[in-house]
Formats: sequence, structure tokens, C-alpha cells
Amino acid sequence: MYNLLRQKKSQLKVWAAGLMLMVASQQVSAQLRDQLNLPDHDSKRYYLGIGLIYNNSRFQVSQHSSFLQNDSVMVTEPENIGGFGLAGMHTLRISPRFEIRAIFPQLLFAYKNLTYHIKYPDASKNEQTVMTKRVESILLGLPVHLKFRSDRIGNFRVYMFGGAKFEYDLASNSTARKAEDLVKLTKYDFGVEAGIGFNFYFPVFILSPEIKVSNGISNIHSRDVNLKYSSAIDKLNSRMIVFSLIFEG
Repeated sequence: MYNLLRQKKSQLKVWAAGLMLMVASQQVSAQLRDQLNLPDHDSKRYYLGIGLIYNNSRFQVSQHSSFLQNDSVMVTEPENIGGFGLAGMHTLRISPRFEIRAIFPQLLFAYKNLTYHIKYPDASKNEQTVMTKRVESILLGLPVHLKFRSDRIGNFRVYMFGGAKFEYDLASNSTARKAEDLVKLTKYDFGVEAGIGFNFYFPVFILSPEIKVSNGISNIHSRDVNLKYSSAIDKLNSRMIVFSLIFEG
């Protein structure tokens, strides 16, 4: 009888512990639901945002066939240079998983360096054996992305995206006349983009750190056979890594 009573007490303790765990889990779930920030945001069809941007830019250089016959410019090397920008975000939800995002206006201040190794520097033009030419661009862009979103886990979500971009260079120097020290660029550029981002839901806004790779597919070099620093180059394609902090609501 003593053993039977002890077994019944043990079973009662197990049942009581299980009941307490069920009650506790329900309370935790209720608290999590109560602490969910911006719970109605996922029902929005369209919403706006603003992005603060840091970019790291460079050229992809393709040498011209005449480069081998050039006895002055020996080497042309691109360098990575940082820049900054600002963008407006327009997002349209098309399903629980997919969104279309247009970034306009996007204004980027991008800087790209080209370093030349000169065999016969011209002393009258203050040339040295190593010369660096800085190319500045003010890019007004319109990227369009298709976003794929994960499930929302509390106040956190991951998303991936890909798409295309169109850019107009407000600082294009392709029509410059006195351009001996310039590498001239065309006004327009087209490219593809892809990246990943993270949504952090706060009580009044969503903060989204994001990183993307942006590659131009068109040749933006306006080649001039009369310019030493331009004639050695055939094609220039833009390459850019973009870090963004996006605020949405």
C-alpha cells in the first residue's frame, strides 16, 4: 500500500508539473504577442522608407589592343574608393513572400581612382612615374528589385533581393574639351544588383541593415585616342559594394 501511494504521488507530481509548463508556455506566448512591434505592418500593401548609403566603388578595366604598342603607359590599376548617398524606398507587397521595391530618387557620390605607371613621364606636365587619376561621379539612379522574405520571427526577419539598375551621371565629363588629365565617362549606365538584408522591428519604425553588390554591364568609357590616359583603355565597367541603413514605417 505504501508503494502504491508513493507511485500515485509521483504521478500526481508529474501531471502537476506538466500542467504548470502548459500554463507557463501559454503565458510566454501571450507576452510575445503583446510585445510584437508593428503587428499590422505586414498587412500594408505599400509603404515608404529612406536609406542612408555608404558605397565602395571601383572600375573593371579592359585594356585596348593598342596598349601593347604603348611605350608610355605601362600599367593601369583600379582602386577601391568610398562614397556616400541617400535614397528613397518605395515597396509594393505582391504576396506574403515577395515584394517589388523601386529606389528613387537614389543619389550616390562615387569616387573611383585609376593608377598609371608611366615609363616616360612628361616633366613639363608635372608627371611622375606613378600617376593617380581620380574620377568623380554623381549618380542619379533607379534600381528596381524583387525581394524574397522569410517568416517573421518575433521582431526580426531576413530577406534577399535581386534586380536591375539605371544610372545617370550628373558629373559626366564625356564632352570636356581640355581633358588631357581626364578619363572621360558616358552619362548612362545599366547594371544588375543582388544582396541580403535584415528587418529589425521597433515600436515606431523598421531598421534594415542591407548589403548588395552592384555591377555595371555597359561600357561607360568614352575613349579618346588623342588622350594618353584614355587611349590605353578599351572598356570601363562599374563595380560597387553598397551598405545601406534603411528606415521604413
